[in-house]
Amino acid sequence: MSAWAMSGLAFAPVTRNRMISFSVCFKSRIRFLLPATLLIPLLFACTPAEGDDQSSATATTLTVYAAASLTNAFGEIAERYEANHPGVTLTFNFAGSNQLATQISAGAPVDVFASANPEQMAAVVAAGHIDDDAPAVFATNRLVVIYPADNPGNLTSLQDLSKPDILLVLAAEEVPVGGYSLDFLAAASADPAFGESFQSDVLANVVSYEENVRAVLNKVSLGEADAGIVYASDLVGTDGVSQIDIPDALNSIARYPIAVLNDSSHQAAARSFVDFVLSADGQQILAGYGFGVGEPR
Repeated sequence: MSAWAMSGLAFAPVTRNRMISFSVCFKSRIRFLLPATLLIPLLFACTPAEGDDQSSATATTLTVYAAASLTNAFGEIAERYEANHPGVTLTFNFAGSNQLATQISAGAPVDVFASANPEQMAAVVAAGHIDDDAPAVFATNRLVVIYPADNPGNLTSLQDLSKPDILLVLAAEEVPVGGYSLDFLAAASADPAFGESFQSDVLANVVSYEENVRAVLNKVSLGEADAGIVYASDLVGTDGVSQIDIPDALNSIARYPIAVLNDSSHQAAARSFVDFVLSADGQQILAGYGFGVGEPR
């Protein structure tokens, strides 16, 4: 774990440890003199091959800032990428996309940014850190309502979110999933099946606004809330929660853009990582974690 914290405005990469192997060529004590013709081959034998020169001098560490909802998927992507690129180590900072955009604008040394919505990517583009035509949408996501497995709020439908005394947890409005959640509530309030007061009634039940989607998931899974709104991808491999689907007509499709930072000192490696995320292998990994396909560049 790096010295940086993982949340807030403190820069917080999480480093994947790797052992660096090296070889040392040596001769034990020689008690006699060797002819020069025999000594020269030994000298060459102790000289590293051209392709084996000090790996520590050529090793590359890529710093990737990625939305919290990508934590599990990017963990597997990193394993696959590093296995195919032994000279590259990936370091991640997972947090709310708005926090990451703020950190990048404040000068955090970052090679790749993967956001959970185009708006936070646009903020980094506007600050001059990423070219306007660089971002590519590599994944999509959708919202679901979750509740603890024992269902303390007795939820059976989306309309039940507006019942009095329901303890609801949402992500903050400035966090992508929080904004998408408000869009859902607004769309539902325009639907006669929910009624005009649905949004205000639901928001009256909110007991906390969290800084990222993982915090919402954790509070609900721990039974600290009756319900929350997260991404469908957050439920892959998660125990202790059940879900209520949100129909397409009311749902918001989250679009995830990724791009290399202009001031990255590892442009080639950073572009290689982005290409892998966009590749068929990268897309297959993302699909396994509940993400939808990206968009052609």
